[in-house]
Amino acid sequence: MIRTAISTDLPALQEIEIAAGAPFRDIGMDAVADDPPFSLDELTEYLQLECIWVAVDADDAPVAYALVAVVDGGAHIEQVSVHPGHARQGLGALLLDEISSWAAVRGLPALTLTTFVDVPWNAPYYERLGFRPLPETDLTPGLSRIRDDEARHGLAAWPRVTMSRAVTAAVRTAAPAPQPG
Repeated sequence: MIRTAISTDLPALQEIEIAAGAPFRDIGMDAVADDPPFSLDELTEYLQLECIWVAVDADDAPVAYALVAVVDGGAHIEQVSVHPGHARQGLGALLLDEISSWAAVRGLPALTLTTFVDVPWNAPYYERLGFRPLPETDLTPGLSRIRDDEARHGLAAWPRVTMSRAVTAAVRTAAPAPQPG
């Protein structure tokens, strides 16, 4: 199930981020694996803006999460993290669909994100979900600032790309109305 985050979820989101970063060590990206998670203060800011969603298990414990910010009139995905113990269950895609629905209600036309080009669970994964690379010449000022910040943070040591996909509202079907008997 996907739901909006609550304050008691925040420490678990940090644990998810640390666990989700560990596989980067296996492909020689130790600096990414060692990158600290969002601080509780940063997560609280997203929470106050109602821009954090979590995928939860049967006990309502978060196992994945996503953060979004509005950047230049679009919904920019700041983070999607899935605990490795819950990977390959479609949770990232469900979180992105929830954000897309959120963006549609707000009239935001696109989802954007930045990611690593050659990491299988990054750009290739997002391409399977309908994201397409944005040429550098098409980056908005806000997206350019994000890429510059990432470079200053050392992420440009590996090829990165900015990607976008159109916002679509998730199709939610209601239960059929009872038929008179």
